[in-house]
Amino acid sequence: QVHLVESGGGLAQSGGSLTLSCETSGFDLESRTIGWFRQAPGKEREGVSCSAGRAGNLVYADSVKGRFTVSRDNAKNRVYLQMTSLKPDDTGIYYCAVDTGGPMSVAMPGCLMKERVYDYWGPGAQVTVSS
Repeated sequence: QVHLVESGGGLAQSGGSLTLSCETSGFDLESRTIGWFRQAPGKEREGVSCSAGRAGNLVYADSVKGRFTVSRDNAKNRVYLQMTSLKPDDTGIYYCAVDTGGPMSVAMPGCLMKERVYDYWGPGAQVTVSS
């Protein structure tokens, strides 16, 4: 059974840092693409990053490039989103999701930050950045 759960959210000051963790189970993390998304209050969910399986592509949204870093620990079945130089605009609920090869799957080594690609999602973790 595929399962993802985010942790590590919370409150940070502008310019500060937070690291989110996505704990996964029910699939081989090393061979699957993981996406990170966020949804700000009153806005649609948007892609933050995607990390293709088998050491494939790693893509970041322009809004977070140079500030956010994704890493994996396949042995621990965890994916991390390290967020630095946080801004109030980074406030939102952050989700991790997995592409398990459904009809909208993207062939590796590529990845896309599009919701339709991802089959399973975590419940989300709140990140709040104060000015």
